[in-house]
Amino acid sequence: MSQWKELKEAWSGMTYYQRFESTVAAFLSVVIALVVVIALYRLTSGVLVSLVFGALDPLDPAVFQTIFGDLLTLLIALEFNHSLQLVVTREQSLIQTKVVLLIALVALARKFIVMDIKEATSGLLFGLAAMALALGGVYWLMRERDDRVAMHSKRSAG
Repeated sequence: MSQWKELKEAWSGMTYYQRFESTVAAFLSVVIALVVVIALYRLTSGVLVSLVFGALDPLDPAVFQTIFGDLLTLLIALEFNHSLQLVVTREQSLIQTKVVLLIALVALARKFIVMDIKEATSGLLFGLAAMALALGGVYWLMRERDDRVAMHSKRSAG
């Protein structure tokens, strides 16, 4: 809650665009939070009801894929919401590219989990693999750059 208090205090010193950006990010954050709550309720109630009535076999690969696909969808939404919170509270001025890359990698992992391998074409698998390599490569390059900048700033300070 102290972050919201700090935002309220800093509001008068913000430019109109910073206020607009924070307002839009806050609105999106509320919308995503509602989606997460509804999805969590539907997932939990669906799994519990199916387990109680014995209609759900957690060892069935299709059920496993569906449940973990839904869980990863919730994790993606939560991470996206977290990055929006950083914009709202002005801890970051823009969404970090590394965070977006990580969210994209989790979304891609979700796609691999929920995909029916029997239905997948070689072109689809090649495309998904290429995306995974590209996203992973870009993330690695950005992390390496950040590590070098951090090391250089430590040397300069010390």
